[in-house]
Amino acid sequence: MSTSLFVNPALSPFSSSASSPSSSKPPIPLKNSCFSPQKPQPIAVCLMCKRPSSVGLIQRTSVASNNMTISDFRDDEEENPPPLLESEISSKPRRIALFVEPSPFAYVSGYKNRFQNFIRYLREMGDEVMVVTTHEGVPQEFYGAKLIGSRSFPCPWYQKVPLSLALSPRIISEVANFKPDIIHASSPGIMVFGALIIAKLLCVPLVMSYHTHVPVYIPRYTFSWLVAPMWLVIKFLHRAADLTLVPSAALAKELEAARVTAGNKIRLWNKGVDSESFHPQYRSHEMRIRLSVMDKLPEARIAFVGDGPYREDLEKLFSGMPAVFTGMLGGEELSQAYASGDVFVMPSESETLGLVVLEAMSSGLPVVAARAGGLIDIIPEEHEGKTGFCFSPGDIDDCVNKLKPLLHDVELRETIGKAAREEMEKYDWRAATRTIRNEQYNAAIWFWRKKRAQLLRPFQWLFKRIFQAPEVSY
Repeated sequence: MSTSLFVNPALSPFSSSASSPSSSKPPIPLKNSCFSPQKPQPIAVCLMCKRPSSVGLIQRTSVASNNMTISDFRDDEEENPPPLLESEISSKPRRIALFVEPSPFAYVSGYKNRFQNFIRYLREMGDEVMVVTTHEGVPQEFYGAKLIGSRSFPCPWYQKVPLSLALSPRIISEVANFKPDIIHASSPGIMVFGALIIAKLLCVPLVMSYHTHVPVYIPRYTFSWLVAPMWLVIKFLHRAADLTLVPSAALAKELEAARVTAGNKIRLWNKGVDSESFHPQYRSHEMRIRLSVMDKLPEARIAFVGDGPYREDLEKLFSGMPAVFTGMLGGEELSQAYASGDVFVMPSESETLGLVVLEAMSSGLPVVAARAGGLIDIIPEEHEGKTGFCFSPGDIDDCVNKLKPLLHDVELRETIGKAAREEMEKYDWRAATRTIRNEQYNAAIWFWRKKRAQLLRPFQWLFKRIFQAPEVSY
């Protein structure tokens, strides 16, 4: 049986996959100020059998909630926000300022879909949203959100990643005039420092969401001795935040073990997937032919789907072999590329979650993934052999042993593909956004109020000592 390899070479060390507004500088209002009187992506491989085969699926009837919490794996001794009443959960519309770096509109990576869907559903739920991001590719309009582009500079060790501090007088003024109820910044990065300073200036609760596990990438791109200082930077940032969101329980455990911040301030940003765009219905014989290299090699075919800094190296490596590079695909073409495969292989060991795995499973593909990072949240031990398989990181023999049954057993492949699809139908971006908006943001506000009360306590004690009326004895 001949096979084809479907590969995504978009290898970037940063997570996520425009013109600046006027430079006028209106005065910065301090009404809400404390001073007033009041996010290398891995190669994703999809092995395809030569003979097309469909995956039978059950039509979606409902969407289950995905309410994972840190308490699922940790007993927290610290004080937590009280349980919310129904009236509190159905909170009134808020004004939310998002600081996202690099741009979720131009930079292709996993968190691009996450933030675009997040903005979309926040607007759908009635919230006013401002997005501050790097200026590249900022659209004129996005679901009615207010978009602010900040001048950027290339990352020193990875030129394709634009960075920006986003702390110009224009941006401070824009955010202050917007009067946010909460500021939410992607982390780590440079822009998160700007978001932190602005949140403190305006006396606004600050949420940080952790998307790129930079300490893992530092030895690959710079020097190993920088890992420890990077952890110190991460701790400084997230201890200053009122709440930290992470995309997987595995990452939450690691941040808690490293004492990045208080354990009760680390919460999960539930996973989601566009299960309508990534669906087995897009399986296409024409796309399979396009992804293959015809019959030059009867045993294997290779197609690289996507783009990235290693494309040139890969083209040299596979020179003379039956390989094709499609470049970036999007929309229905990308949906067809997923659905036209048979097995999806994910060798990455550094994913904070792995959205491409969610998209592959939503497309009805069984997945073989490294047992590392956030991937173990997608295919937990109890699901192995049911929705996919995990192999020991870096162990090629183990990977091949997990692949062989799927390549040679059509019935097994279809059964696991169907189960993977059904599992993904539980994860909905709208539900994930609702959890952040109605529960996690409320928790951040509670922690912020508690911190502010603790800071004011010494002054209250001093005030009482000075101005308390003396007791009169008779």
